This record gives sequence, structure tokens and C-alpha cells, in this order.
Amino acid sequence: MRTVLRNTFFYSFSLFLLTQIMQGVRVSGDITSFILGGFLLFILFTILRPILNIISFPFNLITLGMFSFLINVIILYILTVFFSNISITSFLFKGLSFAGFTIPKVFINTFFAYVLASFFLSAIIGFLTWITKK
Repeated sequence: MRTVLRNTFFYSFSLFLLTQIMQGVRVSGDITSFILGGFLLFILFTILRPILNIISFPFNLITLGMFSFLINVIILYILTVFFSNISITSFLFKGLSFAGFTIPKVFINTFFAYVLASFFLSAIIGFLTWITKK
């Protein structure tokens, strides 16, 4: 029960941080939407991810494990289909300039918005689990 609550908190907090980082990620509603979305994300990662890993084993073998990243994208898409309070849409990245490095403005379509959201979500969850390791 403790791990369920901890992981639900991790996924809820990572959804909140994801809405702060990316313009295309929106969670409508209040904190209960984040908590319910985090719980559904925890359930999807716990139940659906091992099944998808078994099904996609040949693709993971051919691509040397890079296809497993697309499994996270699929799970995030399934979350947005089942839970209508969370949406991921295309957006315009306004660009960034720091210390002489410039990233120009780029239009991110919906597929790459899911890919970026999956990347940031995985990074946030990985960081939170790394911080709380015993």
C-alpha cells in the first residue's frame, strides 16, 4: 500500500511538473485531476507496460532497446484517451538563447509533443525514484 501511495504521488507530481515545463500539456481541473491522473498513470505503467514489453520484444531486440521509449509514448497516449482531463497538443516552442547558444523557435506537432512529454515524464520520475532510494 505504501508503494502505491508513493508511486501515485510521484506520477501526480511529475504530471504537475510536466504541465509547468511544456506548453502543450494541459490538465483541466483541480488537484484531484492530478491525483487521479497519477494513479491511472501508475496503473498503466504497472499493468500495461510489461505486456507491451513482451509484445514488442522483437522490435526492442532489433532496435537495441530504443523501441521501449515508444512504449512510454503509447502509455501516455492511452492515458489521454481514457482520462479526458489530460490533453497533449501541438505547440510552438518560442526558442531559447543562453550563453551564446541559440535554439530557434520550432513548431512541435502532436506526435513529437507526446515524445517530449514522455521523455520529460520519464526523466522526472527517474529523478524522484533516484532521490528516494534507500
